[in-house]
Amino acid sequence: MPTTTHDSNGLDRYGDDVLAGDWRARGRRTIPKVAAERDLVVELAGDGYVGAVVGLDTQHVVLEDRRGQKRLFPLGHGFLVDGEAVELVRPLPTAPAGRARTASGSFAVRDAHARVALPSRIFVEGRHDAELVEKVWGADLRIEGVVVEYLEGVDVLAAQLDEFRPGPWRRAGILVDHLVPGSKEQRIADAVARGPHGAHVLVVGHPFIDIWQAVKPARLGRDAWPVIPRGTEWKHGVCEAFGWPHAEQADIARAWQHILGRVRGYGDLEPALLGRVEELIDFVTAPLES
Repeated sequence: MPTTTHDSNGLDRYGDDVLAGDWRARGRRTIPKVAAERDLVVELAGDGYVGAVVGLDTQHVVLEDRRGQKRLFPLGHGFLVDGEAVELVRPLPTAPAGRARTASGSFAVRDAHARVALPSRIFVEGRHDAELVEKVWGADLRIEGVVVEYLEGVDVLAAQLDEFRPGPWRRAGILVDHLVPGSKEQRIADAVARGPHGAHVLVVGHPFIDIWQAVKPARLGRDAWPVIPRGTEWKHGVCEAFGWPHAEQADIARAWQHILGRVRGYGDLEPALLGRVEELIDFVTAPLES
Protein backbone atom coordinates (compact mmCIF):
# COMPACT_ATOMS: atom_id res chain seq x y z
CA MET A 1 0.00 0.00 0.00
CA PRO A 2 1.47 3.40 -0.91
CA THR A 3 2.89 5.40 2.00
CA THR A 4 2.50 8.87 0.35
CA THR A 5 -0.36 10.80 -1.23
CA HIS A 6 1.98 12.88 -3.41
CA ASP A 7 2.54 12.24 -7.11
CA SER A 8 5.87 12.14 -8.91
CA ASN A 9 5.95 15.95 -9.05
CA GLY A 10 5.56 16.27 -5.29
CA LEU A 11 1.97 17.58 -5.44
CA ASP A 12 -0.61 16.37 -2.94
CA ARG A 13 -3.21 14.44 -4.92
CA TYR A 14 -5.90 15.02 -2.29
CA GLY A 15 -5.32 18.70 -1.45
CA ASP A 16 -5.05 20.23 1.99
CA ASP A 17 -6.35 18.72 5.17
CA VAL A 18 -10.01 19.73 5.42
CA LEU A 19 -9.58 20.32 9.15
CA ALA A 20 -6.55 22.58 8.70
CA GLY A 21 -7.02 26.32 9.28
CA ASP A 22 -10.34 28.08 9.84
CA TRP A 23 -12.64 25.77 7.93
CA ARG A 24 -15.76 27.64 9.12
CA ALA A 25 -14.60 30.79 7.30
CA ARG A 26 -14.21 29.07 3.94
CA GLY A 27 -16.63 30.50 1.43
CA ARG A 28 -17.69 33.23 3.83
CA ARG A 29 -17.64 36.73 2.26
CA THR A 30 -15.28 39.18 3.93
CA ILE A 31 -16.71 42.68 4.39
CA PRO A 32 -13.94 45.22 3.81
CA LYS A 33 -13.24 47.93 6.36
CA VAL A 34 -13.37 51.47 4.96
CA ALA A 35 -12.13 54.51 6.83
CA ALA A 36 -14.80 57.18 7.35
CA GLU A 37 -12.76 59.94 5.72
CA ARG A 38 -14.35 63.35 5.33
CA ASP A 39 -16.47 63.71 2.14
CA LEU A 40 -16.66 59.93 1.59
CA VAL A 41 -20.09 59.26 0.09
CA VAL A 42 -21.86 56.25 1.61
CA GLU A 43 -25.31 54.70 1.42
CA LEU A 44 -27.24 53.25 4.31
CA ALA A 45 -28.05 49.69 3.29
CA GLY A 46 -31.30 49.62 5.25
CA ASP A 47 -33.17 52.59 3.81
CA GLY A 48 -31.09 53.90 0.89
CA TYR A 49 -30.13 57.16 2.62
CA VAL A 50 -27.06 58.65 0.89
CA GLY A 51 -24.75 61.20 2.46
CA ALA A 52 -21.19 62.43 2.69
CA VAL A 53 -19.10 62.08 5.85
CA VAL A 54 -18.92 65.50 7.54
CA GLY A 55 -18.21 64.54 11.16
CA LEU A 56 -16.99 61.77 13.41
CA ASP A 57 -16.65 60.86 17.07
CA THR A 58 -15.43 57.74 18.80
CA GLN A 59 -18.51 55.66 17.94
CA HIS A 60 -20.57 57.57 15.39
CA VAL A 61 -20.37 59.14 11.96
CA VAL A 62 -22.29 62.22 10.79
CA LEU A 63 -23.60 62.11 7.21
CA GLU A 64 -24.94 65.06 5.23
CA ASP A 65 -27.28 64.52 2.31
CA ARG A 66 -27.58 66.62 -0.86
CA ARG A 67 -30.14 68.88 0.85
CA GLY A 68 -27.70 69.79 3.60
CA GLN A 69 -29.52 67.72 6.24
CA LYS A 70 -27.33 65.80 8.72
CA ARG A 71 -27.93 62.45 10.40
CA LEU A 72 -25.95 60.51 13.00
CA PHE A 73 -25.21 56.78 12.60
CA PRO A 74 -23.13 54.29 14.61
CA LEU A 75 -19.91 53.20 12.96
CA GLY A 76 -19.68 49.59 11.79
CA HIS A 77 -21.67 47.47 9.36
CA GLY A 78 -24.76 48.43 7.36
CA PHE A 79 -23.17 50.81 4.84
CA LEU A 80 -22.55 50.64 1.10
CA VAL A 81 -19.80 52.36 -0.88
CA ASP A 82 -20.27 52.24 -4.65
CA GLY A 83 -22.94 49.60 -4.07
CA GLU A 84 -20.66 47.26 -2.10
CA ALA A 85 -21.17 46.42 1.56
CA VAL A 86 -18.49 47.85 3.86
CA GLU A 87 -17.73 48.22 7.53
CA LEU A 88 -17.24 51.89 8.32
CA VAL A 89 -14.39 52.47 10.78
CA ARG A 90 -12.49 55.41 12.22
CA PRO A 91 -9.52 56.55 10.11
CA LEU A 92 -6.12 55.72 11.49
CA PRO A 93 -4.09 58.73 12.61
CA THR A 94 -1.40 59.59 10.13
CA ALA A 95 1.87 61.31 10.79
CA PRO A 96 2.61 64.31 8.57
CA ALA A 97 5.08 63.56 5.78
CA GLY A 98 7.69 66.26 5.35
CA ARG A 99 6.96 69.90 5.97
CA ALA A 100 3.35 70.76 6.61
CA ARG A 101 1.59 73.09 4.20
CA THR A 102 -1.10 75.68 4.79
CA ALA A 103 -4.48 75.60 3.06
CA SER A 104 -3.03 77.90 0.37
CA GLY A 105 -0.25 75.42 -0.43
CA SER A 106 2.52 77.39 1.27
CA PHE A 107 4.95 75.75 3.68
CA ALA A 108 3.67 76.20 7.23
CA VAL A 109 5.86 78.17 9.62
CA ARG A 110 6.06 76.49 13.01
CA ASP A 111 6.10 78.39 16.32
CA ALA A 112 5.81 81.75 14.59
CA HIS A 113 5.31 84.75 16.88
CA ALA A 114 2.43 87.13 16.29
CA ARG A 115 3.46 89.91 13.93
CA VAL A 116 2.43 93.54 14.12
CA ALA A 117 -0.02 94.30 11.32
CA LEU A 118 1.37 96.01 8.25
CA PRO A 119 0.00 99.46 7.43
CA SER A 120 -1.17 98.13 4.06
CA ARG A 121 -4.54 96.36 3.79
CA ILE A 122 -6.49 94.00 1.54
CA PHE A 123 -10.14 94.94 1.03
CA VAL A 124 -12.78 92.51 -0.21
CA GLU A 125 -16.43 93.15 -1.06
CA GLY A 126 -18.25 91.32 1.70
CA ARG A 127 -18.17 89.02 4.70
CA HIS A 128 -18.28 85.82 2.64
CA ASP A 129 -15.27 86.96 0.60
CA ALA A 130 -13.37 87.71 3.81
CA GLU A 131 -14.25 84.32 5.33
CA LEU A 132 -13.10 82.43 2.25
CA VAL A 133 -9.82 84.35 2.06
CA GLU A 134 -9.26 83.71 5.77
CA LYS A 135 -9.93 79.99 5.44
CA VAL A 136 -7.47 79.45 2.59
CA TRP A 137 -4.87 82.20 3.09
CA GLY A 138 -5.31 83.04 6.78
CA ALA A 139 -2.10 81.38 7.98
CA ASP A 140 -0.05 83.14 5.29
CA LEU A 141 -1.65 86.52 6.01
CA ARG A 142 -0.94 86.25 9.74
CA ILE A 143 2.70 85.42 9.06
CA GLU A 144 2.96 88.49 6.83
CA GLY A 145 0.93 90.70 9.16
CA VAL A 146 -1.73 91.49 6.53
CA VAL A 147 -5.23 92.48 7.66
CA VAL A 148 -8.27 91.78 5.43
CA GLU A 149 -11.27 94.10 5.71
CA TYR A 150 -14.59 93.97 3.89
CA LEU A 151 -16.43 96.84 2.25
CA GLU A 152 -20.09 95.76 2.24
CA GLY A 153 -20.13 96.28 -1.53
CA VAL A 154 -17.90 97.77 -4.19
CA ASP A 155 -20.08 100.91 -4.40
CA VAL A 156 -18.42 102.27 -1.26
CA LEU A 157 -14.87 101.65 -2.50
CA ALA A 158 -14.05 105.26 -3.36
CA ALA A 159 -15.26 106.52 0.03
CA GLN A 160 -13.35 103.75 1.82
CA LEU A 161 -10.12 104.70 0.04
CA ASP A 162 -10.63 108.36 0.91
CA GLU A 163 -10.86 107.33 4.56
CA PHE A 164 -7.96 104.85 4.39
CA ARG A 165 -5.74 107.32 2.50
CA PRO A 166 -3.28 104.96 0.77
CA GLY A 167 0.13 106.38 -0.07
CA PRO A 168 3.85 105.54 -0.38
CA TRP A 169 3.84 103.99 3.10
CA ARG A 170 0.45 102.28 2.96
CA ARG A 171 -0.99 100.36 0.03
CA ALA A 172 -4.48 99.04 -0.56
CA GLY A 173 -5.23 95.85 -2.49
CA ILE A 174 -8.84 95.41 -3.60
CA LEU A 175 -10.57 92.15 -4.59
CA VAL A 176 -13.74 92.75 -6.63
CA ASP A 177 -16.48 90.31 -7.66
CA HIS A 178 -17.62 90.13 -11.29
CA LEU A 179 -14.81 92.31 -12.65
CA VAL A 180 -15.53 91.87 -16.36
CA PRO A 181 -15.38 94.35 -19.28
CA GLY A 182 -18.35 96.72 -19.40
CA SER A 183 -19.55 95.94 -15.87
CA LYS A 184 -20.28 98.44 -13.11
CA GLU A 185 -17.38 96.93 -11.20
CA GLN A 186 -14.98 97.59 -14.07
CA ARG A 187 -16.08 101.23 -14.26
CA ILE A 188 -15.46 101.68 -10.53
CA ALA A 189 -12.04 100.02 -10.80
CA ASP A 190 -11.08 102.27 -13.71
CA ALA A 191 -12.16 105.36 -11.78
CA VAL A 192 -10.01 104.34 -8.82
CA ALA A 193 -6.99 103.80 -11.07
CA ARG A 194 -7.41 107.32 -12.48
CA GLY A 195 -8.10 108.88 -9.10
CA PRO A 196 -5.80 110.42 -6.48
CA HIS A 197 -5.03 107.06 -4.85
CA GLY A 198 -4.39 105.10 -8.03
CA ALA A 199 -0.60 104.91 -7.71
CA HIS A 200 -0.86 103.08 -4.38
CA VAL A 201 -3.92 100.92 -5.02
CA LEU A 202 -4.26 97.65 -6.93
CA VAL A 203 -7.77 96.58 -7.93
CA VAL A 204 -8.09 93.01 -9.22
CA GLY A 205 -11.10 90.79 -9.59
CA HIS A 206 -12.58 87.50 -10.64
CA PRO A 207 -15.31 86.92 -13.25
CA PHE A 208 -17.80 85.24 -10.92
CA ILE A 209 -21.12 86.85 -10.02
CA ASP A 210 -20.42 86.11 -6.36
CA ILE A 211 -17.56 84.60 -4.36
CA TRP A 212 -19.69 81.45 -3.93
CA GLN A 213 -18.95 80.59 -7.56
CA ALA A 214 -15.20 80.61 -6.88
CA VAL A 215 -15.72 77.28 -5.06
CA LYS A 216 -15.57 74.41 -7.53
CA PRO A 217 -19.09 72.97 -7.89
CA ALA A 218 -17.71 69.44 -7.61
CA ARG A 219 -17.05 70.15 -3.93
CA LEU A 220 -20.83 70.35 -3.54
CA GLY A 221 -21.48 67.26 -5.63
CA ARG A 222 -22.62 69.39 -8.59
CA ASP A 223 -21.51 69.57 -12.20
CA ALA A 224 -21.94 73.35 -12.43
CA TRP A 225 -23.37 76.37 -10.68
CA PRO A 226 -26.93 77.09 -11.84
CA VAL A 227 -27.77 79.94 -14.21
CA ILE A 228 -30.06 82.34 -12.35
CA PRO A 229 -32.47 84.46 -14.43
CA ARG A 230 -32.33 88.24 -14.25
CA GLY A 231 -34.61 89.68 -11.60
CA THR A 232 -33.92 86.87 -9.12
CA GLU A 233 -31.53 87.57 -6.26
CA TRP A 234 -28.58 85.37 -7.14
CA LYS A 235 -27.95 83.62 -3.83
CA HIS A 236 -31.65 82.92 -3.28
CA GLY A 237 -31.80 81.55 -6.82
CA VAL A 238 -28.85 79.26 -6.19
CA CYS A 239 -30.38 77.90 -3.00
CA GLU A 240 -33.70 77.29 -4.75
CA ALA A 241 -31.99 75.53 -7.68
CA PHE A 242 -30.06 73.30 -5.28
CA GLY A 243 -33.16 72.52 -3.24
CA TRP A 244 -31.88 74.35 -0.15
CA PRO A 245 -34.03 76.51 2.16
CA HIS A 246 -33.93 80.15 1.01
CA ALA A 247 -36.91 82.01 2.45
CA GLU A 248 -34.93 83.94 5.06
CA GLN A 249 -31.50 85.52 5.31
CA ALA A 250 -30.61 82.92 7.94
CA ASP A 251 -31.12 80.27 5.24
CA ILE A 252 -28.63 82.06 2.98
CA ALA A 253 -26.14 82.25 5.85
CA ARG A 254 -26.49 78.51 6.48
CA ALA A 255 -26.05 77.79 2.77
CA TRP A 256 -22.80 79.74 2.76
CA GLN A 257 -21.51 77.92 5.83
CA HIS A 258 -22.28 74.64 4.06
CA ILE A 259 -20.32 75.80 0.99
CA LEU A 260 -17.44 77.15 3.06
CA GLY A 261 -17.31 73.92 5.03
CA ARG A 262 -16.59 72.02 1.83
CA VAL A 263 -13.45 74.06 1.15
CA ARG A 264 -10.32 72.32 2.42
CA GLY A 265 -7.67 74.28 0.57
CA TYR A 266 -6.65 76.05 -2.60
CA GLY A 267 -7.41 73.00 -4.74
CA ASP A 268 -11.12 73.49 -4.07
CA LEU A 269 -11.12 77.00 -5.58
CA GLU A 270 -11.14 78.16 -9.18
CA PRO A 271 -7.79 79.37 -10.58
CA ALA A 272 -9.40 82.69 -11.56
CA LEU A 273 -9.60 83.54 -7.85
CA LEU A 274 -6.33 81.96 -6.70
CA GLY A 275 -4.10 84.08 -8.89
CA ARG A 276 -5.82 87.31 -7.95
CA VAL A 277 -5.49 86.81 -4.20
CA GLU A 278 -1.82 85.86 -4.54
CA GLU A 279 -1.31 89.01 -6.63
CA LEU A 280 -2.83 91.16 -3.90
CA ILE A 281 -0.71 89.55 -1.17
CA ASP A 282 2.44 90.23 -3.19
CA PHE A 283 1.35 93.84 -3.75
CA VAL A 284 0.69 94.73 -0.11
CA THR A 285 3.75 92.89 1.25
CA ALA A 286 6.31 94.31 -1.22
CA PRO A 287 8.85 96.70 0.37
CA LEU A 288 7.36 100.16 0.86
CA GLU A 289 8.99 103.37 -0.22
CA SER A 290 11.33 104.90 2.35
